[in-house]
Amino acid sequence: MNFDDFSDRISKIENLPLPGRASHYKMTPLMRIRELESEALIKKNPKQAAVMALFYPSLKNEANLLLILRNTYKGVHSAQIALPGGKLEKGDANLLATALRETQEEVGAVPERIKVIKTLSEIYIPPSNFEVQPYLGLYRKEQPFLLQAEEVAALVEVSVTDFMDDSKVVQRRITTSYAQNIPVPAFNFMGYTVWGATAMMLSEIKELLKQVL
Repeated sequence: MNFDDFSDRISKIENLPLPGRASHYKMTPLMRIRELESEALIKKNPKQAAVMALFYPSLKNEANLLLILRNTYKGVHSAQIALPGGKLEKGDANLLATALRETQEEVGAVPERIKVIKTLSEIYIPPSNFEVQPYLGLYRKEQPFLLQAEEVAALVEVSVTDFMDDSKVVQRRITTSYAQNIPVPAFNFMGYTVWGATAMMLSEIKELLKQVL
């Protein structure tokens, strides 16, 4: 899809209600849904974080979504596909400031040139005890992305056409911090498996986009 056309259409989601939990559940493992429904998951003074779902034009002016492959490290989110973002720091005025700062640090996107379209539904991540606030933004990308080598192993640039393709939703068996070899719904983008909280956020974005594209 042409980025200019995409930009015009996406502005229509500003006043749409958030799909929230219903969209999240489409990409949530069954055992996790059962825990959520039984209220077995109790937030324990969660840490705050924010991420940015950044849509931008390719060199051919096609609309893309930016994902990142995190580096391997000692942590529950090691080597996973994610949206740019990170934890709230003392100098951040609010969670939007966190998302913008982290996006600049990780991929070099200039905050002043990001047009924030919508605040999305928060997601709680029990294994790391983070509550994450996602935002959706547009970025003209006048300069190439610049990776933060300490945290980002690679960019995963997904066309909106692929993002909206239902055949990209698959089932995978994953070993997690809380279960072994369990079936999970996931997105398959260019051979990368996107699951967990990131997949849940993307599911909400996709539901919104279906109403305007």
